[in-house]
Amino acid sequence: MFGRPRPTSASLAATDRLKIWTRARFGLDADAVVFVAEISCGLPGCPPLETVVAFWSAPDVRHQFKFFKPLQNVTQDELPPTWMKAAMIVDEEDISCC
Repeated sequence: MFGRPRPTSASLAATDRLKIWTRARFGLDADAVVFVAEISCGLPGCPPLETVVAFWSAPDVRHQFKFFKPLQNVTQDELPPTWMKAAMIVDEEDISCC
């Protein structure tokens, strides 16, 4: 009744696909943690839904990228190229919000 709606089988399949593509693109092990989330935004100029992907290449090295579209609309060709892996490292000290 309260909270988020249950994910559909289509959204679960899209999440699994994006995780598989991310592992393959960046050479991650099959058991590497890959986080995928679809986030809604109500601010002016913000897309209504965006998809965020995060993964760890070492225990304290997090990489992150996003798509300004719903999860189910993301295609494999849209993933960042492999050579951008280092540029996607999130420096925890530089995060100014949330």
